[in-house]
Amino acid sequence: MQLILCSLMGYLFGNINAAYIISKLRGFDIRERGSGNAGASNVTMVMGKKAGLVTALFDIFKAAFASILAVYLFPKIKFAKILCGSACIIGHIFPILMNFHGGKGLACLAGMLIAFDPQLFLLLLIFEAVLGLSMDYICVVPITGSLIFTCIYAILTGDPAGTMILAVISMIILYKHIENIHRIQDGTEAHISFLWKKDKEIERIKEHEH
Repeated sequence: MQLILCSLMGYLFGNINAAYIISKLRGFDIRERGSGNAGASNVTMVMGKKAGLVTALFDIFKAAFASILAVYLFPKIKFAKILCGSACIIGHIFPILMNFHGGKGLACLAGMLIAFDPQLFLLLLIFEAVLGLSMDYICVVPITGSLIFTCIYAILTGDPAGTMILAVISMIILYKHIENIHRIQDGTEAHISFLWKKDKEIERIKEHEH
């Protein structure tokens, strides 16, 4: 019963989608603009850096808060942080309140990482920042980050249940980014440099679309 309640709590936290709420307050649905993704990266492209930052921070906080809260509410579950944090990621990606069409889970993954080990989060953040900027694609961050965290978690804890949960999450995140990989191949995936070269990036993407 505790496993079910812990998972349900994380999933419901994940359903609280900042990208959707902010876009609705502005009179539209974020899923109908840009890439169609209800997450911070698409919010940044559609509504600007400030809205994107607010969205990212909210999603990070909700996953971190849910993961930490789970430890106190479900002390008998050794991997409560991982279970609740992973459920939050699933709730963010497949929210029942949004017809299962949400974001892609990067910020929530970061929040779970912070709850698990802030120092590990910082190390991975530095590594992924270098990797992402060198490749100039944000989608490489969640794909590699989730896989690396799964491996590190397995080594540090020796917990098979938590490792299995994280492995499933990694596969889901990879699945959700297949379309990004296809856009990279087509030349229509936005570079990270979109943040400071917006007009140039939009022009480049339109050229490849035609």
